[in-house]
Amino acid sequence: MRVRFWLILILILLSVYAIAPQINLPQSIKIPYFNSEIKSLAGNFPLRLGLDLQGGTQLVLQTKMDNIPSENRDNALESAKEVIERRVNLFGVSEAIVQTSKLGDNRRILVDLPGVKDASQAASLVGKTAQLEFRELIASESAEASGSAGMTDAPTGLTGADLKSSQVVFSQGGNTSGGAQVQIEFNPEGATKFADITRRNIGKPLAIFLDDQYVSAPTVQQEILGGSAVISGDFTTEDAKALSIQLNAGALPVPIEIIEQRIIGPSLGAESVKASIIAGAIGLITVMIYMAAYYGFWGIIADIALLIYTLFVLAIFKTGLFLIPPITLTLPGIAGFILSIGMAVDANILIFERMKEELSWGKSRRQALELGFVRAWSSIRDSNISSLLTAAILYSIGTGLVKGFAVTLAIGVLVSMFTAIVVTKTILKMVIRNKR
Repeated sequence: MRVRFWLILILILLSVYAIAPQINLPQSIKIPYFNSEIKSLAGNFPLRLGLDLQGGTQLVLQTKMDNIPSENRDNALESAKEVIERRVNLFGVSEAIVQTSKLGDNRRILVDLPGVKDASQAASLVGKTAQLEFRELIASESAEASGSAGMTDAPTGLTGADLKSSQVVFSQGGNTSGGAQVQIEFNPEGATKFADITRRNIGKPLAIFLDDQYVSAPTVQQEILGGSAVISGDFTTEDAKALSIQLNAGALPVPIEIIEQRIIGPSLGAESVKASIIAGAIGLITVMIYMAAYYGFWGIIADIALLIYTLFVLAIFKTGLFLIPPITLTLPGIAGFILSIGMAVDANILIFERMKEELSWGKSRRQALELGFVRAWSSIRDSNISSLLTAAILYSIGTGLVKGFAVTLAIGVLVSMFTAIVVTKTILKMVIRNKR
C-alpha cells in the first residue's frame, strides 16, 4: 500500500509540473519547420487548441486525373489523401483534417491545418509531388561531334520509390544556418540498383532531379555499397527539412493544383474556450457536491480521487503519454472531457454501494472494502469496455473533430478506471487502517 501511495504522489507531482502555469512553460505552440508561433487564445490555457478554437490555414487541392483511367481515379484520390496526411503528420500539425470531395468529374482534397499561419509554406510542402530520380549524364551526339561540353541525361530506373528513409544532416563544420544536406537510404532493391549505377559511373557525375528540376550532380568517386547517399545542394535548413519530409511521406500519385489557400480565423475562439472551461468547472463542482452530500466521508474521498483524475487527464492532454502525442483540443474534444468527468465517478458509486451492502450484512470495514471492490469490478469492467468500444468506433469512422471527441473520451475512461481502482482504494485503505 505504501508503494501505491508513493506512486500516486509522484504522479500527482509530475502532473502538476506538466500543467501548472507558474512553471514558466511556453504559452505558445511552435509548428516545426515553420517560422511561426501560435499564441494561446485563452491566455494561460495550457493545452493545444484545434482549428475551430485558434484558426489556421485551409487549403483546397484540385487533383488532375486526365492521365488516370476512370476506374482508378477514386483509388488515386485516396492514395493522394494518405500521402498528404503523412506529410501533415510529419511536420507536426496535430488534429489536422484531410478529407476528399467529389463533384462530378472534379476530385478535390480539403486540408485544414490548425495553428499554421503561413499559407504559402504549408502549400509548398503539402502540394509538391516530390518525385526523386537519379539520372546519368552523358555527352550528346552533337556535343561529341563539335567537341563541346554539352550533356544530356538518361534515366537510371532509381527513383523515390526505392527510398527507405531520409533525414537532414550537415556538412563538416556543423553550421546550422547553412551546409544542410539530405541523407537518404534505399531499400534492398534500391541499394542494389544504386551500387550498379555508381559502379559504372565512377569518375562521372550522377544527377539528382526532384520533380524534374535539377538539384545537384555529385561526382561518383567509387562504387557505393549499402544503399546510402547524400543529396547536396544550396539548401537552407528549412529547405532540407521540407525535402526530407516530402521524401519520407512519398510522392503524390497524381498531379495536384492548389486552387485556394487562405488563413482562417477561429470560428469559436476565446469565448468558447472560456465558456467550456466554466462548464467543465461547474460540472466538476456539481458532481463533487452530490458525492459529498450523498455518501458523506466516502464521497469526500471520491471527490479527492476526482480532482486527481482531472489533474492526470489534463497532464496527459498537455504532454501525451508513451506513443500518444500531445492532444489538440477542439470543441468536441472539450465536450468529451466534460462528459468523462461525470463518468469518472461511476466506478466509485458502484464500489460504495457494494460496500454498503457488505456492511449491512455485518462485515468489517476492511472486509467490506475488499469485497466491495472485488464484486463491483465486473460491472466497472463491462461498462468501461463498452465506452472504449464506442470511442474506438467513433475514431475509426469519424472525421477529425469526431476523432478528437473519441480520443478525449477514451483517455477519460481509462484514467477514471485507474483512479477508482487504485487511488480511491489506496486512500480508503489508509483511512480504515488508521481510523480508531
